[in-house]
Amino acid sequence: MADTLWSYALTVLIIAAQSVVLLVSLLVIIAFLLLADRKIWAAVQMRRGPNVVGPFGLLQSFADLMKFVFKEVVIPAGANKGVFLIAPLVTCILALSAWAVVPVAEGWVIADINVGILYLFAISSLGVYGVIMGGWASNSKYPFLGALRSAAQMVSYEVSIGFVIITVLLCVGSLNLTDIVKAQEGEWGVLGWFFIPLFPMFVVFFISALAETNRPPFDLPEAESELVAGFMVEYSSTPYLLFMLGEYVSIVMMCSLITILFLGGWLPPFPIVPFTWVPDIGWFLIKVCFVFFMFAMVKAMVPRYRYDQLMRLGWKVFLPLSLFWVALTAGVLVAFDWAP
Repeated sequence: MADTLWSYALTVLIIAAQSVVLLVSLLVIIAFLLLADRKIWAAVQMRRGPNVVGPFGLLQSFADLMKFVFKEVVIPAGANKGVFLIAPLVTCILALSAWAVVPVAEGWVIADINVGILYLFAISSLGVYGVIMGGWASNSKYPFLGALRSAAQMVSYEVSIGFVIITVLLCVGSLNLTDIVKAQEGEWGVLGWFFIPLFPMFVVFFISALAETNRPPFDLPEAESELVAGFMVEYSSTPYLLFMLGEYVSIVMMCSLITILFLGGWLPPFPIVPFTWVPDIGWFLIKVCFVFFMFAMVKAMVPRYRYDQLMRLGWKVFLPLSLFWVALTAGVLVAFDWAP
């Protein structure tokens, strides 16, 4: 009995240690990705961006963290204080918990479960509740309108994301994220990655990921031109920081999901020297940073959509296209007996 309890305790300690390492690494990486985001926008606009705090501005994100932590938390008098404070915590915790099933290298995953895709889809679906709670609890029309926009937007584009994921699952035959990466492994390297045969779905997923994470040009829930700052307008200090952290964690999650589903995960472009000299985690981070760079470039170059354009794109373009591609993929796999 004592040995059994000890083995369970040891397993829990190992998982807890792995989770702490993952979360700390993730938060540090996000701090520098946020700096890179601002630097990329600055370069496109021919200005310098953050360059004062630390060498080349490298410590700017940490200075912003300290500023948010030590500022006063202001809660509107008419707000529902309990829900108002829980909302950003829900958003942040859900975004971080999604990383439990993401393999960043061969065998480097907290929980290598067989239904990893379903877990991610469930977590992303729950993420909208934090936004709705924050908008409603603020007791103001601008946050409430921003929360309604976000709910409609996230539900609309989750449908397209779901069908895109189905096309990948049809080619792999497994819901396990590690199996999806290994299905793209072969002697042809990059030519075996799914972004080539499923290129239209790759584009749909990339654009839907922008809408799902409220990134420009689909940042309608936070449109400062008409809603000031949307569902976050009444927030300040640490609660505001948690909302922004949850948003950026979700953005990096979408970059990682694009990498796993379409860009071969941790696999090198070609299974030959010198590409094999780079460790698996190195290739994974390189690909995630590349996708994040594309996210930043879209924000810097593409003007914001109107809300009717956003909804039209999701329901009248992406939904029929993704449905058609699911049927086409299934038909091709059956006709040529390529089903896994």
